[in-house]
Amino acid sequence: MTLLRSTINGLTRRRFLALFGGALAASVVPARGFAGVETGKPLHGLSAFGDLKYGPDFTHFDYASPEAPKGGTFNFMPPNWVFNQNPLTFNTLNTFARRGDAPQRMEMCFDSLMVRAIDEPDAIYGLLAESVTIGDDGKSYVFRLRSEARFHDGTPVTAADVAFTYLTFKDKGHASLVIALRELEDAVAQDERNVRLVFTGEHSQRSILSVATLPIVSKAFYSEHPFDSSQLEPPLGSGPYKVGRFAAGRYIEYDRVEDYWARDLPVNRGLYNFGRIRIEFYRERQAAFEAFKKGNVLYRQEFTSRVWATGYDFPAIRDGKVVKREFPAEKSPIMQAWALNQRRSRFADSRVRHAISLCFDFEWTRQNLFYGAYERSQSTFERSPYMAEGMPSPEELALLEKFRGRIPDEAFGEAVTMEVSDGSGRDRKLLGKAARLLTEAGWTRRDGLLRNEAGEVMAVEILVQDQVFVRANTPFVENMRAIGIDASIRLVDAAQFQARQLDFDFDMVGMAAAFAATPTGESLSNLFHSRAAEISGSRNFPGTSDPAVDALIEIAAQAGDRSTFTTAMRALDRVLRARRDWIPNWHAANHRAAFWDMFGFKEPKPDYGFPVEALWWADLEKAKAIGKG
Repeated sequence: MTLLRSTINGLTRRRFLALFGGALAASVVPARGFAGVETGKPLHGLSAFGDLKYGPDFTHFDYASPEAPKGGTFNFMPPNWVFNQNPLTFNTLNTFARRGDAPQRMEMCFDSLMVRAIDEPDAIYGLLAESVTIGDDGKSYVFRLRSEARFHDGTPVTAADVAFTYLTFKDKGHASLVIALRELEDAVAQDERNVRLVFTGEHSQRSILSVATLPIVSKAFYSEHPFDSSQLEPPLGSGPYKVGRFAAGRYIEYDRVEDYWARDLPVNRGLYNFGRIRIEFYRERQAAFEAFKKGNVLYRQEFTSRVWATGYDFPAIRDGKVVKREFPAEKSPIMQAWALNQRRSRFADSRVRHAISLCFDFEWTRQNLFYGAYERSQSTFERSPYMAEGMPSPEELALLEKFRGRIPDEAFGEAVTMEVSDGSGRDRKLLGKAARLLTEAGWTRRDGLLRNEAGEVMAVEILVQDQVFVRANTPFVENMRAIGIDASIRLVDAAQFQARQLDFDFDMVGMAAAFAATPTGESLSNLFHSRAAEISGSRNFPGTSDPAVDALIEIAAQAGDRSTFTTAMRALDRVLRARRDWIPNWHAANHRAAFWDMFGFKEPKPDYGFPVEALWWADLEKAKAIGKG
């Protein structure tokens, strides 16, 4: 597939930005150089803004534990996933393909050129690559591979493998890979150990932070096996784990590679301590919880407030064998919200989206269903410095003024927040406001249902894949029905849910997303840019397609310092919230975790990540004490 260069309503990106005049152009830093980093010099790491925490001679990350023992089995339920992974089932082992359902944590089988340090907001350090050299034009990056880099079969990881990976991902990869590599012009193996990545010149200077951390695959393997979604043969990797036993849709085990080539590198020392990582798949949350109570699953993050409040009273808890505690959340932006699919014309009017949001009574839901455990979400960048609050600062206002008349007027006032209900479950004031907004948008109640001039019914079907969301969404649906919306909930199996998301085949769907501490333009584009609106598999579920939003993403991506970046992000947040593409719902302040008391770990946890499977280790003495040795 050939990707065309970015256009915004027919204009090239550079031409589009130029049309907004000098003040806007001054906010944009050309995509040359890299935040004060010297070009033409081999570097051991990169950071978006400022200096790196770790120097060229560092021995290990501060959050790692070089003294930790190796071995043991970690059977857990991963709380997050990437690419085409599905937490409820799997039917392929190619996690990079556009379709299919892959198991979580397949990425642990692959190394990348560089890896993130999760105690810094935006730093990466060399793994497969011993160094990276930035070209003088800011468009090219030459990575020199380590001579000892090996795949699991003992063959070397070469520049040809790296070039093949990037070109294949750009052409055939999952939507998140295609978007990340959109401005990659070429990947060239200069020799066995040096690979040159060339960008178009319209890329963000921070694009490389995402690109350099993508997994690298074997050219030889995928030359013999098709790169599609039907693969159940374990792919050849080079990472700390490889696929062991598995049964499609039931469980998968990842075995630690004993002779892993990079086990003693500074970026890995003291990490990946478990001898085996096992993931079991449960279609129902209650079945998964019962497996945890029995000790078949050893670690679990709890996302059901009712269970957290009332379910953790079983023999292993009372005997002190299971620990229930909270860990601090990351200092990174998150978003949890519903998306109304504007590809369906009845949701195109922002007044309709606003009206639907008014039907969700968070205050009642928090008290009666959530046991007071959640906070109301307001922002697309919740829990971060990028969350807009109050009136725009002078800097934000100066940026927003360039878009006046093209963005909602609400973006210039107090940051849009979700209305607070009276907590009754059916706030007549808010529901009355919702009804008036729908009338203004051309919907009239006839025969008990809202209809437009063509007689079409205002219907909203919420797509879910778990019974727990039926319980949480039912009061929301009942309020929509009370004002004439034909609202319903559609519960489907995991594979169908994934497929319908890929094809944007839904009215309304929920999503929880976590961003890096310094989001790249590519990660923002995946959710909010018009170029992602029609890319199957992107996370732009509402179908947001707005030139002003596109431009603000570009401005944030090109910001040359953190202050300018933060201003652009807050302006973007104001516009997105004023557009009401997403209906923010709720979030937890911390990680709610429970685990069998047989592990060791370092505290405090890192500020920008919590990969328990990589950080913790098995403690044999603790295991014996609770009968798990």
